[in-house]
Amino acid sequence: MNNLLARLKSIPLPEQEKQPAVAGHLVRVVGLTLEARGLQVALGDRCSIETLQGRMFAEVVGFSGEIIYLMPTEQLQGVMPGARVTPCADLSTFPFGDHLLGRVIDGMGEPIDGMGPLTAPQAVKWSARRMNPMARRPIREPLDVGVRAINGLLTIGKGQRMGLFAGSGVGKSVLLGMMTRGTAADIVVVGLIGERGREVKEFIDDILGPQGRARAVVVAAPADASPLMRLKGCETTLQIAEYFRDQGRNVLLLMDSLTRYAMAQREIALAVGEPPATKGYPPSVFSKLPALVERAGNGSENQGSITAVFTVLVEGDDLQDPIADSARAILDGHIVLSRQLADAGHYPAIDVEKSISRVMPAVVSPEQMVMARTIRQCLATYNQNQELVAIGAYQQGSDPRIDQAIMIKPHIDEYTQQDMRAVIPYQQSLDGLKQLSLLLIQDAQNKIAALQQGAAAQQNATPVPGNKDQAGAGAGGQARPAVKMSFKRKG
Repeated sequence: MNNLLARLKSIPLPEQEKQPAVAGHLVRVVGLTLEARGLQVALGDRCSIETLQGRMFAEVVGFSGEIIYLMPTEQLQGVMPGARVTPCADLSTFPFGDHLLGRVIDGMGEPIDGMGPLTAPQAVKWSARRMNPMARRPIREPLDVGVRAINGLLTIGKGQRMGLFAGSGVGKSVLLGMMTRGTAADIVVVGLIGERGREVKEFIDDILGPQGRARAVVVAAPADASPLMRLKGCETTLQIAEYFRDQGRNVLLLMDSLTRYAMAQREIALAVGEPPATKGYPPSVFSKLPALVERAGNGSENQGSITAVFTVLVEGDDLQDPIADSARAILDGHIVLSRQLADAGHYPAIDVEKSISRVMPAVVSPEQMVMARTIRQCLATYNQNQELVAIGAYQQGSDPRIDQAIMIKPHIDEYTQQDMRAVIPYQQSLDGLKQLSLLLIQDAQNKIAALQQGAAAQQNATPVPGNKDQAGAGAGGQARPAVKMSFKRKG
């Protein structure tokens, strides 16, 4: 009997019995939020809802007592009172792999490019895990993005998280396309979140091009998609980038835009009853932003890196917008696009003075840091005195720093401009930066030589009182004895 009990105890039992799926029914629809009863589901589970147009999928975003709040992944159509709501099977796997390169998928991972379904030998489980900060490799190498102004003056390191701040119509998408074609990264993952549907097609065909698309994965959730689809689009983009990073690849992640992600979360949070805080944004938005951004960056010693560029839509060109201010605090630098430069035909319209790369000192040489800092100082000096120069109130020679800034400004403008189809490698960008520095050095040397010549001429032409010999010597070089003699007479 004792042996039988021992054998029974040694039999492994499942830790938790799997509960059968219990269907519920809709009781209320408010805006984009569906309320259901009778379900046994957890946050994040997907459910199927029977409608007049067929099945519609939704995700659990909250609950209150027995009421389950659902957010649909598509537009609400044909929804009836009391419609049957059934929990879906576990859909937490995705066919990751190199077959994703060149494909366009939606926020839920479904292909939308008409090139057939996604197939892979095995599906990998979705995993949004938090990485230990002590396990990350430090950022020590620069990343070539093919844009001269960024390579030379705002160098990006492998594993850095940069913000691209700009208003609408200033050239964010074009700059992202330039970085996609010119980058030295192995894989490019692009997230087009909340953009116009027309721009998705144009970005892929015109801006990205066949060469850029061959090594890129595009996740598209346009503006007419549901808030949940836009939210999932950002998370799917990070999931794909994390997979390739875990495989040892260097990934360039471009997400346009982080503001649309925040707006989607705001719509969902307000729909389930979360109170607004700052300018209508509930507190959950400001907790989800760092959780999303921190997933990018360097991996461990055996992994690759995710260099991320998150665009931030600045409403009314106000850099103090709550989302812009929050993003600026959690990112490793920011690139600001100026509408004034864009209106003047200066592309890419990068405002170097307002932009910064916080990891640049760790990835470039001290010589490049000095050159970049000198160029930034010249730009700041010119911008501070631009009005005086424009109205003619400044007289040349009054301040050597202003004279130098006026001299170098056209060359800086030429350096920071670039055709959208051109790809300028990192070393060529450094060579151009050295040429700018040589212009400054040559200008300073010429001014010093001119001052020395002027002082020498003045000294030779000025007679010493009481000495006729020196006055008549002129260029004969007899001035020094006369000066000594004059000192002796005064002594």
